[in-house]
Amino acid sequence: MSESPSTADPPVQETSVETAGETARAVIDNVEQVIVGHHDAIEHLVCAFLGRGHVLLEDVPGVGKTMLARSVARSFECEFKRVQFTPDLLPTDITGVNIYNQQSGEFEFRPGPIFANVVLGDEINRAPPKTQSALLEAMEEEQVTVDGESYPVPSPFTVVATQNSVERDRTYELPAAELDRFMVQLSLGYPGAAEEADLLGQVVGDHPIEALEPVATTDDLFAARRTTATVTVEKPLREYVTRLARYTREHAQLGVSPRGAISLLRAAQARAVLDGRDYVVPDDVQAEAQVVLAHRIRRSAGEGTGTELVAEALDAVPVE
Repeated sequence: MSESPSTADPPVQETSVETAGETARAVIDNVEQVIVGHHDAIEHLVCAFLGRGHVLLEDVPGVGKTMLARSVARSFECEFKRVQFTPDLLPTDITGVNIYNQQSGEFEFRPGPIFANVVLGDEINRAPPKTQSALLEAMEEEQVTVDGESYPVPSPFTVVATQNSVERDRTYELPAAELDRFMVQLSLGYPGAAEEADLLGQVVGDHPIEALEPVATTDDLFAARRTTATVTVEKPLREYVTRLARYTREHAQLGVSPRGAISLLRAAQARAVLDGRDYVVPDDVQAEAQVVLAHRIRRSAGEGTGTELVAEALDAVPVE
């Protein structure tokens, strides 16, 4: 008999927009005690957490991708688990496996690291597509299926995956269907000279992550997510997002999917909460458009990048 992990939703309701916004800003301030010089990326990441989305961090090694994920998870006092993706990693190493118990004469389910509030998939593109796909069901349906039986993952649930942007000959490209399940894709880049000097001053002794204390609970995150989902998005703004998505489809081999348009609205709702509003304005959509849409776009050689196309769409599509 299989034993399902305990994954019941927290018994909390949505809070006020003001309280949710204060929680988000407190987390951002807390993370900046560890991550120096990446305020915008931290804001986008927290918006993804509020908008019930998943995050892909792509950059060169050593710029703080893993530390950023750990810092946000610790700030929310979330259960955090890390999976190091390698070429020999198996899907069951992520989801868990049924093991035969000789004493009881039954199979017991041993949950894998996917059963956490925040799951860090480190260097996800080092594992083959079959192993990467072990995340897809959990990211979309918040459950995993092992040997025909489904198990819900904890709630709230967020996957933060890092991707190595160098050594392409030793990595696997993420398929479009997998990329589409990430609400945002972020790149940190190198810090400025002054910021890097500050960073070096912080880490010459104990790393600041070790002293980082939570500023919110998992229940606070769950309540903030519920509140974010209630933020008003009027019909003209929904139509604006639709026009942006259609523009990308008309000017690329693969444009933004309906899932991408939904993700943009959810990210815009979170941006509104961050600013203390219970309604979305066009600036919220435009602030999140690049990080939500660009990685979903595929263009032919010589046509430019997804980032360039999103910029074109923002210039060409009117707000009506």
